[in-house]
Amino acid sequence: MTDDPETLLTFTDEVRSALAEGRPIVALESTIITHGMPWPANVDTARRVEAAVRERGAVPATIAVMAGRIRIGLDDADLMALCRAERVMKLSRADLAVCLASGAVGATTVAATMICAHMAGIAVFATGGIGGVHHGAETTFDISADLAELGATPVTVVSAGAKAILDLPKTLEVLESLGVPVIAYGQDALPAFWSRTSGLDAPLRMDSAAQIAASHRMRRRLGLPGGQLVANPVPEADEIPRTVIGPIVAQALAMAAAQGITAKAVTPFLLSRIHALTEGRSLATNIALVLNNARLGADIATALARQA
Repeated sequence: MTDDPETLLTFTDEVRSALAEGRPIVALESTIITHGMPWPANVDTARRVEAAVRERGAVPATIAVMAGRIRIGLDDADLMALCRAERVMKLSRADLAVCLASGAVGATTVAATMICAHMAGIAVFATGGIGGVHHGAETTFDISADLAELGATPVTVVSAGAKAILDLPKTLEVLESLGVPVIAYGQDALPAFWSRTSGLDAPLRMDSAAQIAASHRMRRRLGLPGGQLVANPVPEADEIPRTVIGPIVAQALAMAAAQGITAKAVTPFLLSRIHALTEGRSLATNIALVLNNARLGADIATALARQA
């Protein structure tokens, strides 16, 4: 048996050709398909996100674990199968090996997608929002593995910031301690997922995909570990202002606490409750911000390919 991790990877022909030719590629996670959105919004969104990447001249690579292999890119049949699958494992760093060894179906979170993208030679990853420090973490120690992964794995992650259900000041503090650059795109304020601003200043700002790509390359030249987090604000027409979503998030958090929801069940529970409390508006905004991030991710990947 070989220990070469590349033997665990299965590429679509499209992704394999793009890698061989040095064309831009954007990695995409799969938990948004299996755990973040209901059927059939999940398959429709997945197809739209991949189309948004292609429209900007890059190749999408949705990542998942199926039949003991890390799939780098999914064809339409595999995408549909994943969207309809039941009992899909939600994979972070701790779960990835067990899922592969057992032959289970697994959807990758931000952390696991970063690991797999880096294994495949993909430098840019677009998602919705990252995980972070949960409210009450000073007693529960509930801190997403996404943060440690950003400090360790050299992938540029394009998001709409950390999910607004989190303790954002503490999340920023942890990212700073881990040496992760947090770059707001086109504004000084840190976005907060559904909202264009969190009320916090972003540590860094960049105004073009070329600048972000140059920063990625400079980190590699310096030998710095870890990636960089790009916080891309949701389009203004699609946002839910902080003053509107804030009380709804607080209500959902109180419901989770009352029902004893913990660990990996917290985020899906909160997103489901917020979806109900906003009468579906949060889902529409979620879709808009993911598409927006996919477009920026493609632009950064294209700039990286040009700078190579």
